[in-house]
Amino acid sequence: MRSSAKAAVLMAVVCLGTADTQAAPLPRQVAQVVAGAVEQTGYTRLYDPAYVQLAYPGGDPPPDRGVCSDVVVRAFRRAGVDLQKEVHEDMARHFGAYPKQWHLRAPDPNIDHRRVPNLMTYFARMGKSQPITKKPEDYAPGDVVAWDLGGGLLHIGVVSGTRAEDSPDYEIVHNIGAGARLEDVLFSWTIIGHYRYF
Repeated sequence: MRSSAKAAVLMAVVCLGTADTQAAPLPRQVAQVVAGAVEQTGYTRLYDPAYVQLAYPGGDPPPDRGVCSDVVVRAFRRAGVDLQKEVHEDMARHFGAYPKQWHLRAPDPNIDHRRVPNLMTYFARMGKSQPITKKPEDYAPGDVVAWDLGGGLLHIGVVSGTRAEDSPDYEIVHNIGAGARLEDVLFSWTIIGHYRYF
């Protein structure tokens, strides 16, 4: 399929919210978040947690690489929300409200928004938390979900607008070691955060 045709199919699915043609269109910013997440599956091929100096605002590691949080940051930028800037500004004003495990003395705009606990804290502080349930219908396209993988490892991803095959679950866009992927993993790990920004 040519890239222009692929893009048209992707946007049709994103705008519908599911492959079901009876579904209502997604709100514009939600559709942009979903599209911004899904498009990363075409170019973010590597998982790379390296600390890098970033421009501010709007800084980003090379698009072919990143971590799970970069999926969320890039998706939200597509909808006009720069989480690098938003997290940094909130941390600068309320540094004590954020996790302490990195023993920082001040915010660092190169890395703060790329850490799952900081994104969770920011979303919660902004009043974006949603109930954590085991019901697929409670998770909507554009939602952000965070998981505990065990062993102190946290993970985060974006709920897509496509249903998993033979499943009521929406697929998730995430990067868990092999680049950005669209997969049926919503309930694969323990959910510890559920956020709806728009």
